[in-house]
Amino acid sequence: MKSGIIDVGGGLRGVYAAGVFDRCLDMGVAFDVCIGVSAGSANVVSYMAGQKGRNYPFYTGYPFRREYMSLGNLLFKKSYLDLDYIYGTLSNADGENPLDYQAILRNPAEFVAVATDARTGQAIYFGKDDLRQDDYSVLKASSAIPVVCHPYSVAGVPCFDGALSDAVPLRRALDAGCDRVVLVLTRPKDLLRKPGKDETLARLIRRRYPMAAQQLCRRAERYNRSVAEAKRLEEAGRVCIIAPDDTCGVDTLTKDREALKRLCEKGCADAAKIGGFWGYGGMCKIGAARGRCEKSDRNAEGYDTPADRNLGARRIGAVPAVARTGGAQSGGPGAEFFPRETSKTAADHHPDHAVQPRQRLL
Repeated sequence: MKSGIIDVGGGLRGVYAAGVFDRCLDMGVAFDVCIGVSAGSANVVSYMAGQKGRNYPFYTGYPFRREYMSLGNLLFKKSYLDLDYIYGTLSNADGENPLDYQAILRNPAEFVAVATDARTGQAIYFGKDDLRQDDYSVLKASSAIPVVCHPYSVAGVPCFDGALSDAVPLRRALDAGCDRVVLVLTRPKDLLRKPGKDETLARLIRRRYPMAAQQLCRRAERYNRSVAEAKRLEEAGRVCIIAPDDTCGVDTLTKDREALKRLCEKGCADAAKIGGFWGYGGMCKIGAARGRCEKSDRNAEGYDTPADRNLGARRIGAVPAVARTGGAQSGGPGAEFFPRETSKTAADHHPDHAVQPRQRLL
């Protein structure tokens, strides 16, 4: 049986999915196909690398920096979000929070990042072969929100956010042969998406990118239709929808650290549902859902120290390769990441924080 997981993204609401993936690592859950849209693509690669807690500061720490998002970026770089800073300066091997590229390569799972060709409006599905050490252009392309960002070019193709063309790539997972799919939404599953905001943004890009604007106007309709299909498949036992009961007031670019922590907490708790979906019972370390993101091997701001990166690499190396067919402490999640604005000391290691060997879903 082939398994898949989809993270639909949603800007800073993606902290919910970050909590889901961290709990999956705790439970030792692995998937055969991992699909990410927009910020979801970045969540997915950290999960595939086994880097528990890595995504958290990308939602609750770095966005408060001018380099990450600011009017200054919009004025001087023509993009409110600096995708090169997020997925380059911070994420490269010499960055503050490096992505473990080699661990991604060792993971046998198929990776898919969805982007949109700004010229044609058609979906582009990037794979693991499109990633390079210190070149994570596909993540930037998948996350290029119209108006907020200029299209990001990959191999000469200007790309917008994948949500314009395939906001909920459930059909992609099924076409890849997945028998069961975990779908991670970042808004309540019964909340219909409305087109108003999309139509406003579409008017601002229509002159230069008419096909992308057309897709943006239809995004809400396609999103609602895909979620409805997912609900039908959920009743049939083929899909497990993980979604928050509310977003804690977090929208795409909401910079509210406490709200973001609460939303991550919901993701950590709600992910326990995955164990029941697969009938794991005691196979994985599910236990009682504590409802908070656990402390990872990071310093006080959630960034790796060199020693922690080495430790993480040894843990990843300990995960056995599996053949496949085809392509917190009290105070809530992240309290330990930001206990004091000036704290820079490394977090103490604890056996409970170790990444467990992952059970492949069969």
